Amino acid sequence: MNSGERAARIAAFVAELGATDAVAEELLRYNQSEFVHDEHTRALRFPLEDEPFVAAWERYAAEASHAGVFSTLRTKLVQLAFPIAEGVSTTEAYLAATRRGVWPAFDSGAGLRLVDPDALEMQIYATPAGRLPILIVRERADFEMLLRALTKRNEPAAVPSSQGACMVAGYNNWDRIADLRRQWESGAWAEGSSSWEECFARLQPRKELYQDRFILLSDGGYSGVTAASAGVDESAWRGISLAIRREHECTHYFTKRVFQSMRNLLLDEVIADFMGVRMAANGYRADWFLRFMGLENFPSYREGGRLQNYLGTPPLSPEAFRLVSVVVQRAAEQLQTFDRKLPGDVGSSAVLMALTGLSLLELAMPEAPDALAKSVAAWA
Repeated sequence: MNSGERAARIAAFVAELGATDAVAEELLRYNQSEFVHDEHTRALRFPLEDEPFVAAWERYAAEASHAGVFSTLRTKLVQLAFPIAEGVSTTEAYLAATRRGVWPAFDSGAGLRLVDPDALEMQIYATPAGRLPILIVRERADFEMLLRALTKRNEPAAVPSSQGACMVAGYNNWDRIADLRRQWESGAWAEGSSSWEECFARLQPRKELYQDRFILLSDGGYSGVTAASAGVDESAWRGISLAIRREHECTHYFTKRVFQSMRNLLLDEVIADFMGVRMAANGYRADWFLRFMGLENFPSYREGGRLQNYLGTPPLSPEAFRLVSVVVQRAAEQLQTFDRKLPGDVGSSAVLMALTGLSLLELAMPEAPDALAKSVAAWA
């Protein structure tokens, strides 16, 4: 199917939904995908090579195996040397640490204090897009403190109770920068520089040398859904929720590396939840996904469900939102049918490339399961 035929099929599907011209325009605009399959993406071979920051985190993991995760990271991630406190990010010591890598004098009683530091876990997790460091936080209060330290400049910012994961991206790792300085002092990064400051100024555009990406995960109920409403045991649901979050965030990492796109939009979330639920439950559960979105009683929508988080810019009109609810419900059904067609040994990369090849509206069409299965076979 060429691009013109594809656009015509999508427009016809929107008309079948009963959209007026104005609402159809909204839906077609909302349906735009940034997951472009071109010569570059078709030439990729999975898994991708690790990004440079993984080597540093491997060292951290080795040290943590005998010193403990939190004790190790307190000497690597400079924000952990500071407490969560109003105004801390404006202090001279904090600015010196986070902007110039000047660590405060170490005091075992100072800095970030966790409720249960011994429960903090670290993984170097294999994904189709390369391995990725993951920090698993079992205590909810500790998850919120680490999130504030690493993404909110140690300020006591509010953390939504529904948030159970965070991708920390573009993190300036001053431990890695210190290692670069040691290399410069040994002559490895001279490049005609008369001072370390001059050398680092030249290296700054090469962000891969000092910026990290890693994930924070909690194991509370996924999307605020309780174990009882999911129909599973409480302890089992915590493990399932953690697995869903892990695969969900790793899917975002995949789209970022492969398509340079990681957005808070519904198509991204539909794909990420599919991968998460499929991995955690050994098969996709449309009923779980619809509950996460607030559509467990479709066509009624439960206020507070995740679907309202993805209204787009400008926000969808009430009628367009209603039709998006229909699209999501149908997409969940089509994805469940597709999942049942998949062989058990199919690789995640083939599934991801197939899913990212369709738009949100196309995932809801009756032909979606066969189209996806055909695409998976081509990528496998």
